[in-house]
Amino acid sequence: MVPGRRSAKLGGKSLPVPLPPARLLTIGHDNAYTVVIMARPASLGEFEQIVLLAILRLGENAYGVTIRAEIAAHTKRKPAPGALYTTLDRMEEKGLVVSRLGDPTPQRGGRAKRYITVTKKGRVAVISAQRSYRSLLQGLGLLEGANA
Repeated sequence: MVPGRRSAKLGGKSLPVPLPPARLLTIGHDNAYTVVIMARPASLGEFEQIVLLAILRLGENAYGVTIRAEIAAHTKRKPAPGALYTTLDRMEEKGLVVSRLGDPTPQRGGRAKRYITVTKKGRVAVISAQRSYRSLLQGLGLLEGANA
C-alpha cells in the first residue's frame, strides 16, 4: 500500500482511499510526529434527528411550516415553532443544514420563506445515529409482534 493512503473494499476490490490531512508536530528539535485528526460525525439528539429526517423527506419544499407538519404527521408530536427554529439555527451553526430565503409573497405579508437543506455533514450524522440505533435494537425483538 502507498504511504498516506488506506484501502477500502468495494465488491471484493481493494480501492485506495486518501487519508485526512496530516499535521507535522515537532516537539523539541529532534522529535517529529505526524498527527492525523479524524473527524467524527456530529452527535445528534432525538429531536435533531427527527428534524433532519423531516427535511430529507420534504426535499426542496422544506421550510418551517412544512417541517412541523411532516414531524406531526409521522411522530404525532407538534413541536412549538420556537423549538423548531432554535433547533434549525443550532444545526446551521454546526454545519448540518443550510438555509436560503425564497421570494417574498403577498400571502406572507411580503416575507420570504426560509428553505432548509441538509448538508453532507448532516446526512453523515443522521446515518451514523440511525446505524447506532439499529445496532442497539438488533436482536431485542422490540419492533415485532406484541411489543410493537
